Amino acid sequence: MSKILIRGAKILGGEPRDVLIDGETIAEVGTGLDAAGATVVEAEGQILLPGLVDLHTHLREPGREDSETVLTGTKAAAVGGFTAVHAMANTFPVADTAGVVEQVWRLGKESGYCDVQPVGAVTVGLEGKQLAELGAMHDSAAGVKVFSDDGKCVDDAVIMRRALEYVKAFDGVVAQHAQEPRLTEGAQMNEGVVSAELGLGGWPAVAEESIIARDVLLAAHVGSRVHICHLSTAGSVEIVRWAKSKGWDVTAEVTPHHLLLTDELVRSYNPVYKVNPPLRTEADVQALREALADGTIDCVATDHAPHPHEDKDCEWAAAAMGMVGLETALSVVQRTMVETGLIDWAGVADRMSFRPAAIGRLEGHGRPVSAGEPANLTLVDPAYRGVVDPAGFASRSRNTPYEGRELPGRVTHTFLRGRATVVDGKLA
Repeated sequence: MSKILIRGAKILGGEPRDVLIDGETIAEVGTGLDAAGATVVEAEGQILLPGLVDLHTHLREPGREDSETVLTGTKAAAVGGFTAVHAMANTFPVADTAGVVEQVWRLGKESGYCDVQPVGAVTVGLEGKQLAELGAMHDSAAGVKVFSDDGKCVDDAVIMRRALEYVKAFDGVVAQHAQEPRLTEGAQMNEGVVSAELGLGGWPAVAEESIIARDVLLAAHVGSRVHICHLSTAGSVEIVRWAKSKGWDVTAEVTPHHLLLTDELVRSYNPVYKVNPPLRTEADVQALREALADGTIDCVATDHAPHPHEDKDCEWAAAAMGMVGLETALSVVQRTMVETGLIDWAGVADRMSFRPAAIGRLEGHGRPVSAGEPANLTLVDPAYRGVVDPAGFASRSRNTPYEGRELPGRVTHTFLRGRATVVDGKLA
């Protein structure tokens, strides 16, 4: 592989430095570096981050290739600055056996645009009744460490306890989609003033908070790791903050859309804003931002949920829940967290690379930008301003809530083990 010299980039937002990539590895970091025959990337004014890691991506393959494939999803990930994604288990068939997770893992190896780490289902068929083959999925070629029934909650406390006990054997983690199903039957949006005015079925915050409270107690009881998916309410923040104060092994993620958008947007009845968990209030948004800044929430995860147009271009009640997010995540974080002064670029690296890689026990990612480390890197132009146009997305789906919005920042280059997957903002 050829050498690449990134010249004048601000590593994690610090002083400008040159970074020399030789093969799959960062060979040298310094000033005034030179390398004969190296491809030079002029990066003055740009931020150099470790490659981003997403703990929560829906790639839809196998079974819903009309929404996304591993190839198109990893292309979208690369454009967004990601070098690794965790592929959720709610595929068809469900990723609840060693065979299916290995299939997804091999598709990721073949696609080449980023590393794909499959997430295994907690229960057979996501039905919440019987534990899936957790050990076999871990022992497979895919080496599964994260297990989730995302899209559905593991609402049976005994099943959840057994899963937490099981994954302890290999330092795994159960990632819970916190939604008490009995409290959300027929729910269409956040329960509150807007739902009352619109006459739409309300989704109460307590449906999320009650499951989180139960699960942090269970995790503490069995001494295991639990991760809270797409945390969305101020109350959930307080429960996680309390659990962490006890020293319990609890982590949590927040999505970009829950950092920016509120339930007021549902007044438009545009199904692009229909998502699970639902968009919450402005007070919730502020609490989530503060919790991400102070470390109560560990990381940002996209919950990239692609859908074909017929599943979104319909009446609200019939529409599927979910939004695409890989290609806009970093811009939303810059808008909500960096430009508001809540975190700096080193904080972005922590919340979007270091911590998610650590939670997923993902080797080779979330590493420092220093000599001897794998060359998984993302270059960002923070001065860029652009209007979101889904027609240009690498994803197969177009269900973005940001269409027509101006967002800051653009990923100019992404490097996966020293190989450029994105150059000048376009797929290599």
